[in-house]
Amino acid sequence: MSMEERLAKVFKALSHPIRIKIVQNLLSGEKCVCELLQFVEFSQPNLSQHLKILKEAGLLEHCKVGANMHYRIKNEYVKALLNIAEAFIIESQKTERV
Repeated sequence: MSMEERLAKVFKALSHPIRIKIVQNLLSGEKCVCELLQFVEFSQPNLSQHLKILKEAGLLEHCKVGANMHYRIKNEYVKALLNIAEAFIIESQKTERV
């Protein structure tokens, strides 16, 4: 897979508001699926599908703790990527108003 294809996969994974919300919630630390369900309005199977997309894009990793599956951000670059995107949006809004 080329670098362009990998980048597209990451950005595609982050292109859904629920997946952004999941990643933002995981920025504070590892959480089990049961905790993440509190932050989304979807069923557990739907949440699992979103988590799978984020994991396959390399943004998340998971481990089993007892009977529960726990997810966490794979590395600090994910946080940096979101921060840069937010800064881009804020800056873009400033220039739109001028």
